[in-house]
Amino acid sequence: MTKAEIFEFFRRLAELDPDPRTELDYGNTYQLLVAVVLSAQATDVGVNKATRGLFAEVKTPQAMLDLGEAGLKQHIKTIGLFNAKAKNVIALSEILVREHGGEVPADRDALVELPGVGRKTANVVMNSAFGAETFAVDTHIFRVGNRTGLAPGKTPLAVEKQLEKKVPAPFRVGAHHWLILHGRYICKARTPECWRCPVADLCRYKPKTLAPKAKKAAA
Repeated sequence: MTKAEIFEFFRRLAELDPDPRTELDYGNTYQLLVAVVLSAQATDVGVNKATRGLFAEVKTPQAMLDLGEAGLKQHIKTIGLFNAKAKNVIALSEILVREHGGEVPADRDALVELPGVGRKTANVVMNSAFGAETFAVDTHIFRVGNRTGLAPGKTPLAVEKQLEKKVPAPFRVGAHHWLILHGRYICKARTPECWRCPVADLCRYKPKTLAPKAKKAAA
């Protein structure tokens, strides 16, 4: 995509959703961090169901340590890989209490040092909690970046670097949310819903899918 096309791409997404946010439920930065760690290979809907009771009880790293690993598992046992995630959440909570005064650091390098926190998770927290211009490349953003021609790359990091270079200033904070939501609800993995896509004319994806009724008529 050209610079003008990229600007128009985000302008349209921003017009439709001026204040994009993560679909994970949380009440503070620590709860956001926990929710994002739990969301790996799980749906936001599933995580929100599991954390509803947990976050009513636990609002700080110390409260999580007081709950303990066994107690945490009871809350999150419906989430995939819950045993490993519980260990990571307890371990990162210990580090936050011991090394950061119980606060989540506003620093990506420090976040990545925490158990269970990779670059993507750190980018989400930096963006959603601290308003940083970071791009958390999940499967949706990786797909949308490559399929549309917006930010092609062979790895998530390559796509992230493309986005860092190409996304224009007015849209940098909201960009990863718009792309995730676009990939989740319109530019779907198996069958992108091109017929209702607001940026279809800017997209480099050639075999545009027709609306269900149009498909039947064509057949």
